[in-house]
Amino acid sequence: MENEKLKYLIDMINDMDLTNKLRLAICMSDSSCTNLKYDKPEMYKYFDSMLKEIDEEYRTTLRNFAKYHLIMFAMAKIMEMDKTEQNKVALYLVNKII
Repeated sequence: MENEKLKYLIDMINDMDLTNKLRLAICMSDSSCTNLKYDKPEMYKYFDSMLKEIDEEYRTTLRNFAKYHLIMFAMAKIMEMDKTEQNKVALYLVNKII
């Protein structure tokens, strides 16, 4: 059952374009609900600068990820996971972006 949740989320990440992957990575690194082993502030700065380079709307407006329903749904699924699964998703996401 748990592996199905992880596989479902990984499939969802695979179907995202690069801007949505970056938005999800920013949400994960900015959220206090995720228990990542990685340096969250450094990850946030890296993904923030990448998204600013490719998305003009992100550069020029206030961030409101609530309008991206897919990102919010993925974040809800991530928050349901335990720490180990969250770190697996984060590592997979970082590897798909870089």
